[in-house]
Amino acid sequence: MPGFMDIALKEAQSAAARGEVPVGAVVVRDSVVLAAAGNRTLELRDPTAHAEILAIRAAAETVGSERLIGCDLYVSLEPCAMCAGAISFARLRRLYYGAADEKGGAVEHNVRFFASPGCHHAPEVYSGIGESEAGRILKAFFAERR
Repeated sequence: MPGFMDIALKEAQSAAARGEVPVGAVVVRDSVVLAAAGNRTLELRDPTAHAEILAIRAAAETVGSERLIGCDLYVSLEPCAMCAGAISFARLRRLYYGAADEKGGAVEHNVRFFASPGCHHAPEVYSGIGESEAGRILKAFFAERR
C-alpha cells in the first residue's frame, strides 16, 4: 500500500511543479498500476481535471470499461464531491487517501458522499495513508503563494 501512495505523492509534487494544486492519484488492480495522474485544471483549463478524474479516465481506457471492478484508488488528498461521485460510478473497490480536507473533502467531511442515500456504490475507505507527506506538500505549495 505505501508504495502506491508514494506514486500518488510524486504525482502531487509534479502537479506543484506545474503550478497546480498538488494532488496526485493512482489506480491499481492486482498490484499493477493502471494509471497515475496529478491535477491539471490550469493546464487544461478544465475544472474537472482533478487527479482522481484523470487517473480514473486513463484506467478506464486501459481496461476498456467504465467500471473499474477490483481496482483501488490512492490519492494524496481527500476527494471532493465531484471526485467521490466519479469513484462511486467507476465502482472502485477501495479508496486510500492521505491528507484530510476539512474545507473541500466529501468523503469523511462535509457531504460525506459515500454515506448519502443517493450513492449507488461506496468503496472501502482508508484515510491517513501518507498523510504527513501529503500535508507537507500541500502546506509548502500554499506557503509559496502567500
